Amino acid sequence: MKWQIGQCAAVKQPMIDVTIYFPQGMFSSTAIGPMEVFRHSGSLWNLCSGTAVETRFQVTTVSMDGRAVECDGPLRIEPMGSIHDVSKADVILIPSTGLGLEDVVERNRDVVPWLHRWRERGAAIASVCSGVGLVAATGLLDGRRATTHWGLAAKLRTLYPRVLWMPEYMVTEDDNLFCGGGVHASLDLSLYLVERFCGHEIALQSARAMSIETRRAWQAGFAIAPLKLEHGDAGVQRAQEWMHSHFHHGSTVEAAHHAGMSERNFARRFKQATGDSPLEYQQKLRVAAAKRLLENPSQTIEEVSQAVGYGDVAFFRTVFQRHAGCSPAAYRRRFDIAS
Repeated sequence: MKWQIGQCAAVKQPMIDVTIYFPQGMFSSTAIGPMEVFRHSGSLWNLCSGTAVETRFQVTTVSMDGRAVECDGPLRIEPMGSIHDVSKADVILIPSTGLGLEDVVERNRDVVPWLHRWRERGAAIASVCSGVGLVAATGLLDGRRATTHWGLAAKLRTLYPRVLWMPEYMVTEDDNLFCGGGVHASLDLSLYLVERFCGHEIALQSARAMSIETRRAWQAGFAIAPLKLEHGDAGVQRAQEWMHSHFHHGSTVEAAHHAGMSERNFARRFKQATGDSPLEYQQKLRVAAAKRLLENPSQTIEEVSQAVGYGDVAFFRTVFQRHAGCSPAAYRRRFDIAS
């Protein structure tokens, strides 16, 4: 029997246009890996499971001038065109830009205004490893959360101090700007983008079809659930960030302390800003994390309950049922591999 995911008929979804930029000196895997993830989402799993193929992404590769680029090593890659040939883009992905950080703008001088134009048109901008430095150089990340390779974080923090650097996270998202950590985080970032645009089940199918370990992406701090900050309440924002980082053991009382508010004032402002009480928000974070763990059969439901902060398994089942609409066991069965 086949895995029981996505077997029902669905309305055909619109194609999502992804443009991957090839900079000179890039680590080729940070461009090729995402390209393969996007190209095969909605198709490779379907071919393996005998279901109808529905490709979800249209992938275009470009360099600054349309010419082949020299990668970091004895490899040349030829793109499909130049940045000026792009007429439609829902997502633009910047892979690693090589090891030089100080002259990244000079080496990619036409890319800076190009990124600004597509940002104004509503495209999501994603970058990984040293490529995050190029996006930071455009000013687009000023005042926003971003991650990068841990070995580059100190230098980038010096070069671009207005960016809120968070290298402890594998993936960050802030106002349609997505960042991935080191070289191999390009796969984590790609799967995260598949989930954001196509839903969790498509992302999980893609990961399993390509034998990509999902645990890192699904447990990457903010990637557990998007951090929605549109409300503009700085105190609540601080509390949300702390709750995302400490969802498995932190209390709402501690969250109020990190927000610099009394418990009563914190509860009122948090509900006003997010639509949830602090306790409801914490429960939703824990259930989101539990879902990721339940998709992997290596942990028992009791172990999952403990991992997300619930020592009482019966209470965990009650909370999970309330927010997920089914029991933990029923949710797990959706992702079982039947023999």
